[in-house]
Amino acid sequence: MKQLLLDIQPASPPTLENFVVGGNDELLQVLRSLDKRDYSQRSLTLWGGAGSGKTHLLRAVVANSQGYGLTAAYLDTPQSAQIVAQQVDLLALDNVQHLDETAQIALFNLFNQFRDQGKLLVVAADVAPAQLTVRDDLKTRLAWGLVYQVCGLTDSEKIQALKSHALERGMRLPEDVVEYCLRHLRRDLPTLMATLDALDEWSLTTKKPVTIAMVRELVQMPLGFS
Repeated sequence: MKQLLLDIQPASPPTLENFVVGGNDELLQVLRSLDKRDYSQRSLTLWGGAGSGKTHLLRAVVANSQGYGLTAAYLDTPQSAQIVAQQVDLLALDNVQHLDETAQIALFNLFNQFRDQGKLLVVAADVAPAQLTVRDDLKTRLAWGLVYQVCGLTDSEKIQALKSHALERGMRLPEDVVEYCLRHLRRDLPTLMATLDALDEWSLTTKKPVTIAMVRELVQMPLGFS
């Protein structure tokens, strides 16, 4: 099926409040406590499969810290990590499984630097530290602090999240439409939520109820409908 090409409003910025918790209650409690300058841990490693919400959480932690007056930054690539690290209390670094040899050495040194300076490093990867194909000394550093698996949502949790989102928008969402989206679209929650928003907008524009036929029409629609 074609990728969604929809002219919709951008998604809300990631926050700890709009993260669908699922099986991550303890992790969310830990992340909400990261507003303190005196970090009891010097590092936090999140790991989980694609679509589990790791990037959402990293960006949310940065926003949460900034809300408490701390300096924090999110990076998807490590190239500027050393420069940024000098300016922040908390650094969130994504996709460490893709680091090359040079970047792995830089991250190892960054762990030591943050430990000495009382700063916090939050990193994310697609597998647990022990399974990463990185230097052994970096694996050790990644396992030093707190390590949490980010549990992806079950289908029932995704359905509940979609229904709650539809309710907030005042949108009637038929059960068969939800099931169709889960079967035929990308199954990560951001894509499903974007689809829901587009369906609501198109339903209001056309003054037609949301149906499976409308979903099929939308996923084949060129960019720029309004």
